[in-house]
Amino acid sequence: MRRSSKLMLAAALLITTGAAVAGPADDQVASAFNSFNAAFNKQDAKAVARFYTSDAIVLPPSHDIVNSPADIEKFFAGLFTNHVTGHMLQPFKIIQVGDTLVVASKWSANGRDDKGNATQLSGLATHVFQKQADKSYKLKLHTFN
Repeated sequence: MRRSSKLMLAAALLITTGAAVAGPADDQVASAFNSFNAAFNKQDAKAVARFYTSDAIVLPPSHDIVNSPADIEKFFAGLFTNHVTGHMLQPFKIIQVGDTLVVASKWSANGRDDKGNATQLSGLATHVFQKQADKSYKLKLHTFN
């Protein structure tokens, strides 16, 4: 085997191996998303609101700016009143910059259409997490379509 072929094979193995190993940011996001989904699917607006910093901003597709803990709780309570359940987040890109994690995700949930029929909801979301003094991560910015 030629030296250049061996180098290419070694590089390919390193890239493949590196992609398969989850890092600390992946673990933090997986844990946060699992907890968020659990609270959401219990339809606990207070618990969902606790995932956000006190100065967080939520930018939903309605073009509203939701930017206080009380308004975030009210926003999610409204989703639950409208029968949104079965929420799932699937990250596909995580960028860590110091104590900040920027996460691009696919989301899905079950909902109801204008006639009350069950429908599948889905879209894309961006989450910006900020590391807290206790080493946990909370949402500073959340936008989705």
